[in-house]
Amino acid sequence: MRALVVWLLAGLMTVAACGDDPPSHPGLRAELLQMLKVDQEVRTLEASEEDWNRVEKANTDRMRQILDAHGWPGHSMVGKDGAHAAWALIQHADRDLDLQRRGLELMRQAVEKDEADPSDLAYLVDRVRVAEKKPQVYGTQWETDPQGNWRPRTPIEDEAEVDERRADVGLKPLKEYVEELKSLE
Repeated sequence: MRALVVWLLAGLMTVAACGDDPPSHPGLRAELLQMLKVDQEVRTLEASEEDWNRVEKANTDRMRQILDAHGWPGHSMVGKDGAHAAWALIQHADRDLDLQRRGLELMRQAVEKDEADPSDLAYLVDRVRVAEKKPQVYGTQWETDPQGNWRPRTPIEDEAEVDERRADVGLKPLKEYVEELKSLE
């Protein structure tokens, strides 16, 4: 469960609602924000596994439909907060690695067009790599060991250069990130 706290740090980022222009799909934006709200309500220690599973399945199924219909729901389509919500929902689709991979590819294209946040993409890159049992690129996915010490869920690729990669996508240095994780205890 404590590994889920990692996502919460990503949620601490300030996300602008829509920028200067209203989103082209305000109804989809509202739906994504509501889906994320429900997702966050069940990602607590008090929620039952049954509720968690029900919400994750519903969100995963709906995100598949959204990607089929719209591709990546980017900033101009759903606002920055809606795009961030879409990322979080794909990030949390841990039982459907194929959907996460598909979202990752669509999100990469969206980042190239300035339609998605590069730091969100970094988290999804690592989430998929952890699921594939590969080294992380950005060191965003952490968990605690049985003694309560924080550790990366998989090793970090070329760790000596990780802070440079993190800076390139707008993430703070790894040491600061780990200190934030520790402060949540």
